[in-house]
Amino acid sequence: QVQLVESGGGLVQTGGSLRLSCAASGPTFSSSAMGWFRQAPGKEHEFVGAISRNGGKTSYADSVRGRFTISRDNAKNTVYLQMNSLKPEDTAVYYCAAKRSLGIITFRFIREYDYWGQGTQVTVSS
Repeated sequence: QVQLVESGGGLVQTGGSLRLSCAASGPTFSSSAMGWFRQAPGKEHEFVGAISRNGGKTSYADSVRGRFTISRDNAKNTVYLQMNSLKPEDTAVYYCAAKRSLGIITFRFIREYDYWGQGTQVTVSS
């Protein structure tokens, strides 16, 4: 069982930055690919980005590529989402997710993930 706890959300102005963290419990973090998703009011969950179990591979949604960066620290059981040049359309609840993975690959689809955090709110004011 893996428990995920997100933090770092908040209110920021357009053009600002935030760094989200997702702390994982359990011994399997280093063997898990991680992902970030978001859900805006009235919309479905949207893929934001993902990182492989060793951090060697990342993937991003087109809407955030070049502005957001995913990283992880397996020694700290934590994955990060650095968000720069934030826009009002980035406003959403952000969730991290974990998927047990044997390979150095990333996963883009919600149904592929095994565990989810409770989410953290990010609000970007115009």
